[in-house]
Amino acid sequence: MLHALFFLAGFLAVDEAVAQVAGDDGRAASTPAATTPPAEKVRLEYRFHTGEKLDMEVSHRAVTETTVGSTAQSIETATDSRKTWTVVDVDPAGHATLEHSVDDVTMTSHASDRGQIRWSSSGVEPAPPGYEQVKASLGVPLSRLVVDRSGHVLKRLDLLPCPPSNTGDLVVVPLPEEPVAEGAEWTVPQEVVVDVPGSLRKAVRTRLRYSLVGIRDGVATIRVDTTVLTPIDDPRLESRLLERIWDGTIEFDIERGRVLRRSTGIDRRVVGFEGPESSVRYKSSLEERLVEKR
Repeated sequence: MLHALFFLAGFLAVDEAVAQVAGDDGRAASTPAATTPPAEKVRLEYRFHTGEKLDMEVSHRAVTETTVGSTAQSIETATDSRKTWTVVDVDPAGHATLEHSVDDVTMTSHASDRGQIRWSSSGVEPAPPGYEQVKASLGVPLSRLVVDRSGHVLKRLDLLPCPPSNTGDLVVVPLPEEPVAEGAEWTVPQEVVVDVPGSLRKAVRTRLRYSLVGIRDGVATIRVDTTVLTPIDDPRLESRLLERIWDGTIEFDIERGRVLRRSTGIDRRVVGFEGPESSVRYKSSLEERLVEKR
């Protein structure tokens, strides 16, 4: 009996609520549609301070599988390093001068037709053949950049010869110039110059597309993917682009104005780069993480 009374009271309450929004003819009256408040916008910008050092732990793994006719070869590499960005100066406009260096590195290479080579800069063994240049470049500035608050590179000077980075410079990931909300996208055009065997160097236009996919506990998660804009009809050129086309995720500390982590990945194959019965597959992953000072 008690359950029945509760049921009846609930039914009458609902019936009364319906009657309150009904018109004189008994039909439901229109009510204003609920509106979703606009997403809050945040400003993503770098906040560097003169004299500070940003240390990044970097872990890179790669596998290259090459087939030419009946011959197949596989090369696996693993590189763990620590790189440092030193903030040399910050002017009143917020333009920061940064110097990039690599402090230590451990490198391992294994080829299917050769043995394994492993070298650590923290050990006492001399650098093996082919690694001498790596040892000479440790602990010294490799490049100097001037960047604005949005991460646009205003000036760059390479102090030592070094190969192009497969995933750009971590600390200067380009950010939007205006405040953005979740779901916002921005694009950055780039030109990649590659060497083509038996031909001249080729400039290829690409576009990086960034999207703000979420904000949690003051950390913005940004996804990025790369699109090749220049038509590619030469497998030799396409094979040289494999290491330069990547997708990934970035975590950015909004209050402190710096990248906390970046994870990127590549898994692509090109057929016919050296004849119709040839193919190359490049698969790699890269993880970069800010080392927090204690």
